Amino acid sequence: MDSIVEEFQNALLSLDRIKVKEILSSEYNLNDFMSALENIVVPAMEDIGYKWEAGEVALSQVYMSGKICEEIVDTLIPQTNTKRIDDPNLAIVVYKDHHMLGKRIVSTFLRVSGYDVLDYGHASSIEELVEKIKKDKIEILLISVLMLNSALNVKEFISKLREENLKTKVVIGGAPFRFDLDLYKEVGADACGTNASDVLGIIKMLRGQL
Repeated sequence: MDSIVEEFQNALLSLDRIKVKEILSSEYNLNDFMSALENIVVPAMEDIGYKWEAGEVALSQVYMSGKICEEIVDTLIPQTNTKRIDDPNLAIVVYKDHHMLGKRIVSTFLRVSGYDVLDYGHASSIEELVEKIKKDKIEILLISVLMLNSALNVKEFISKLREENLKTKVVIGGAPFRFDLDLYKEVGADACGTNASDVLGIIKMLRGQL
């Protein structure tokens, strides 16, 4: 593990908000902020997730690490509300998972790139999520997961989506899909993003299929 990522991870596990912000602020001054998120925050949080699965850290540490990152990101990241006329109806959700940071990073990246996206927060009910998609006429749904079990649960949701004859395109992302590049096909998703910057190209591609 890169030394800066390890230092950042240790600060998270120690719940040292000051150190976390100090590291991220320093990288923000040196590099593009989204790169700092993808090269430091994401790998640190993913490794914490793997450590939880291996029994090396508590679930509470995973949760608090994510919350701290969300708080710090909200204070540092630029905000815009530009809406493009030709935007498809976009929504983003964390499905049956406790990890909100990936969703926050992607939705923020979309916002600063000029897109408007509905944030569905955390969803654990298939029926409730399907009803939201119907109500908002969502054309592209982005799903973020951290844990493998959560990734596999997406298959049931997508099956329900198709049973309802909804044409919504599903884009999925998160650690399990970076380590198994064919997993998104197994769960029935239309596309998979390995990092936040992939999303723009994917949306452009899927827009042509709507």
